[in-house]
Amino acid sequence: QVQLVESGGGLVQAGGSLRLSCAASGRTFSSAMGWFRQAPGKEREFVAAISWNGGRLYYADSVKGRFTISLDNAKNTVYLQMNSLKPEDTAVYYCAAGAPRRLWTRREYDYWGQGTQVTVSS
Repeated sequence: QVQLVESGGGLVQAGGSLRLSCAASGRTFSSAMGWFRQAPGKEREFVAAISWNGGRLYYADSVKGRFTISLDNAKNTVYLQMNSLKPEDTAVYYCAAGAPRRLWTRREYDYWGQGTQVTVSS
């Protein structure tokens, strides 16, 4: 069984920071971890991804320079440090794991967490 559990979401004012965590358990056999987000009425969109060997990093243009993805191999945990948050960052953030060829492609991930709400007030 595979389980991904996100934490760290919450309410923050514009310009503030938040760090999300995703702890993975079970045999994921994954080569990459990613963060996606979904706002009400919108499709789930790519935010950031990282390969477990650390050699591949990807960010959506909308978060480049503001968000940083990282991982702790010993803890099987991936993080998303979010700085300079904007109201448009408000969404449910989902952690994903898998062996995608294209790390920014949602449909190529196999496992998903339940999501954590991030709300940025103006």
